[in-house]
Amino acid sequence: MTKSAVAPVVSDFASEVSQRLERLATLASDGGLDTAIGLMTRAIEAGAVIQTFGTGHSEAFAMEIAGRAGGLIPTNKIALRDVVLRGSLPMDVLAGSSLERNPDVVAELWEISPIHPGDVFLIASNSGVNGSVVGMALLAKERSHDVIAVTSLQHTAQVRPKHPSGLRLSEVADVVIDNLAPYGDATLALPGGVAVGSVSSITSAFIAQLLTIGVAERLNGDGRVPPLYLSANIPGGDEHNHALEKQYEGRIRRGT
Repeated sequence: MTKSAVAPVVSDFASEVSQRLERLATLASDGGLDTAIGLMTRAIEAGAVIQTFGTGHSEAFAMEIAGRAGGLIPTNKIALRDVVLRGSLPMDVLAGSSLERNPDVVAELWEISPIHPGDVFLIASNSGVNGSVVGMALLAKERSHDVIAVTSLQHTAQVRPKHPSGLRLSEVADVVIDNLAPYGDATLALPGGVAVGSVSSITSAFIAQLLTIGVAERLNGDGRVPPLYLSANIPGGDEHNHALEKQYEGRIRRGT
């Protein structure tokens, strides 16, 4: 494909992305994320951490929240693979998408994760209907944890829940943030009925950063130095990060 043939598609995709980011920025400026930011800030001020969870490509959202440069240190990423690495399930359960659709995996995942009273759950799922995601949200609510969801309201409204409860993530969470992805995620229709240009990972990453910035600003406004990661690739980064991580020893897990 020639440069001239590609350029309109690139421009169209850039427009699809930028208009959504602008809407999210306006939402944040108008206070639309304040409730979520408040829950996260109060949890950190009380010594708790932010538990983040996502399956499939939504794990990228969890990685954007937990354990990255410029991110909050009192954060913990829960991953489905933990039931293999730290739990009892065999490696082959990681093949395909059956594990993320299985609501029964959540009980063991919870038991092997460093979850404590007062922790706030931040769960991302574009569809918001898979068994593990809904199951995690339900279990968190049953145990008195606040739950913040990041999901596509347009997509989740058009698909059937896969959890036995018949509930969607958006129907369980205390706070719901729309990632503004369209039904099916892809934004650009091509000849033949196929579509490309998925946006949920981009908008969700932007939401993750808006929440992180909001919490850091709140903590700073309360006279505290926000517990933020420095890049490990700058002088003193490792020392800074390890010292703060030690304050949350046993409550956060880094690595895979």
